[in-house]
Amino acid sequence: MSSAEKQVSTTESLTKASSLGGATCYKLRPMRSVSFNVRSMFPRSMSFSSVFPTVGIPTAGFRTVGALLAVGLLALGCQSGGVGDPCTPEDEYFDEFSGFSLGEVNVESRSFQCETRVCLVNKFQGRVSCPYGTKGTPPDPTSDVDHNLPCVVPGFGGNVTVPVEPQRTERPPELAVYCSCRCNGVDPNARYCECPSGFSCTEIVSDQGGEQGQTELAGSYCIRAGSDVDPIRVPQDECSVEDLTCGTPPAAI
Repeated sequence: MSSAEKQVSTTESLTKASSLGGATCYKLRPMRSVSFNVRSMFPRSMSFSSVFPTVGIPTAGFRTVGALLAVGLLALGCQSGGVGDPCTPEDEYFDEFSGFSLGEVNVESRSFQCETRVCLVNKFQGRVSCPYGTKGTPPDPTSDVDHNLPCVVPGFGGNVTVPVEPQRTERPPELAVYCSCRCNGVDPNARYCECPSGFSCTEIVSDQGGEQGQTELAGSYCIRAGSDVDPIRVPQDECSVEDLTCGTPPAAI
């Protein structure tokens, strides 16, 4: 594993972890707004639930970064321009990130890829940047992925080192991962946006009276009309390398 110097400013997001059809919990999750021109790897060394205890189904462990750790919340503004624009969640710039799960709603509240500053991941499996998934580099023999193709770290090259599940064909990034904005919430003093045509204002992060960050990010967001689903009802079909159902795959390892 290589390492390189980089500058990282920490943002906050709220991740909703759901047992499919069961209990739901919310966790503050540190996100990184990355400003660097070389790739660097960091260990996924701790679970953020040890800092913010919650009740429910735990999500994957959260990496900590030993550089410029500054935790703060940004009240989501009223700007709605850019809603629906594609975005790549910042976790995907790390080679040890294994991807999202269908039971997650992740609000990245300081995304510099979005005019709205919000990159929304709403019930999505895998990595946006790797539709076919991977067994990791080197391949993990316990992975269920049926090919040996890699996932490439977007923008900086190198391969993802951990297994990643393929995307679901009925839940592509166009439906589940894009720039959004908060259009409603419980705070009467907050600034909310108006959803553009083709999007509906839908509550996807409920305020359960948890940490301050949960309250700040709770509420309704602009999502593609008709796109919100119960994760257990999403068809099991995954992107297939054999059928090339999700575009051109990367070269073999």
